[in-house]
Amino acid sequence: MTVTATRSRTTTLARPVRARRRPDVVRSRAAAWVAVGLIGLFGLAPIYWLVVTALTPDETAFSFPPSLIPTEVTLEHFVNLAKNEQLFGYLINSVIVSVITAVLSVIVSAYMAYAFSKFRYRGRTSLMHLVLASQMFPQALLLITLYAVFSATGLLGSYAALVLSFTTFTLPLCVWMLKGIFDTVPSSLMEAAAIDGASRWRTLHQVALPLAAPGLVAAGLFAFVRAWNDFIFALTLADPERQTLPPGLVHTYLGEFQTAWPDLMAASFVVSLPVIAAFMFLQRYLVGGLTAGAVKG
Repeated sequence: MTVTATRSRTTTLARPVRARRRPDVVRSRAAAWVAVGLIGLFGLAPIYWLVVTALTPDETAFSFPPSLIPTEVTLEHFVNLAKNEQLFGYLINSVIVSVITAVLSVIVSAYMAYAFSKFRYRGRTSLMHLVLASQMFPQALLLITLYAVFSATGLLGSYAALVLSFTTFTLPLCVWMLKGIFDTVPSSLMEAAAIDGASRWRTLHQVALPLAAPGLVAAGLFAFVRAWNDFIFALTLADPERQTLPPGLVHTYLGEFQTAWPDLMAASFVVSLPVIAAFMFLQRYLVGGLTAGAVKG
């Protein structure tokens, strides 16, 4: 009887506590969803305005006050974009430079990150900090130096100038990202491969790199987006025939006396589609690569 009475008393006391907790949980979840909705609205508002401007006729694009919901819709600006052959040249240049930059950044940063993670040698920590410190310099500060170097070596105006400059700025973050991922790879796997007779070269390519595949994808995607979106280096270091989309769009739609905003918005929307598609298809690998090095095993 005593045990039964104690249990019933405990249950009776616990019910009000649970009843009080439920409204608090509901309010906290509601507040969290409201915060997520506001952040999402803040992030999607520019994209919505970009699409609305691209679908608005030229006659009403500059009306005041602007209309959040277009009363007239036209696809004329997208049709004009499809007829512009020069933009296809800029698109091809962007694809070439961005893909080569991503591949080169992944290859170099993978070897550097593996060396920082699995090898122990004098000056290792100092080199790691030096790589990270190079990311702190303003990129525009190095533009004049890179221009002089590429001009002296005969690379100015070529794809190589863009690829090398983009890779230089993507390497520090890629190296640190991949180092954190290689740190999570157990050293016992490397030792087991060495016992089986595998060389360090074979261990890297057949054991470490497959396990770090999500990180490689994340680093490659970061380098691709960095090269795809760059403006100042593509404008300065490349010839007009080899310029990428950001400076190409400026030359095409921005003039001294007039700016074709609807056409520019339509082109910007189309240009952003490859990056959006890459993020959608590689989202699983991207999240895994960015979070794999956060917790060491």
